[in-house]
Amino acid sequence: NLRKFIIWTLPTNMAEGLVILTAILLGAALPILPVQILWINMTTAVALGLTLAFEPREADVMDRPPLPPSLPLLTRQLVGRIVFVSAILLACSFGAFRWQLSAGSSLEVARTVAVNVFVGAQIAYLVNCRSLEKWRPNTGPNRWLWLGVALTVALQLLLTYVPFMNTLFHTAPLGWQPWLVVFMLSAAAYVVVELEKWRQRHGKGS
Repeated sequence: NLRKFIIWTLPTNMAEGLVILTAILLGAALPILPVQILWINMTTAVALGLTLAFEPREADVMDRPPLPPSLPLLTRQLVGRIVFVSAILLACSFGAFRWQLSAGSSLEVARTVAVNVFVGAQIAYLVNCRSLEKWRPNTGPNRWLWLGVALTVALQLLLTYVPFMNTLFHTAPLGWQPWLVVFMLSAAAYVVVELEKWRQRHGKGS
C-alpha cells in the first residue's frame, strides 16, 4: 500500500510542475495558477491519496514469491509509469485549457476546466493504483477510497460554483459541455494507464 501511494502521488506532483514549466517555455498563460495547485494538493492528498492506506491486501499475496531484499521501492518499471502518468496529466490538463481558450472561453473558465480535468484524471489514476499490475484488484472493497472520491467531487463542485470560492481561487461556473470534456479525458487517462499495465504484463509473459 505504501508503494501504491507513492506511485499515485509522485506523478501528480510532477505533473503540476510540468504544467507550469510547459506554459513558461511556450510563453503561454498558466493553465493552473499556484493557488489552484495549492487547492489540489490540500484536497486530493488527503481525500484521495491516503485512502490507499486502507486498501485490503490482494488475495494471492501469499502465493507470490518473496521480493529480494535488494529490490528498490521504485523499480525501473514503476519509475517509467510515474513519468508516463505525469505526461498524461500534463497533456489532459494543458490540452483542455488550450481547447477552452480556442473555443472563446475566458481564462477563468479555461483554468477551471483544467483544474477539474487534472483532479478527474487523478481520481481515475487512483482507481488504476488499486493494483499496480492487474486490471481489477483481487481485493475486497475499499469504502474509504470511494468516500474519498465522493468528497473530492463535492469539493470540486464547491470550487466551481460557490461565488466566494470563485473569487478566492480564480475559478468560474461551468456548463455541461466542459464537464463532458472532464469526464471523457479522465476516462481516457484511466484506459491509457490500464493499457500500459497490460503491455507490461504481456512483456513479462513473453
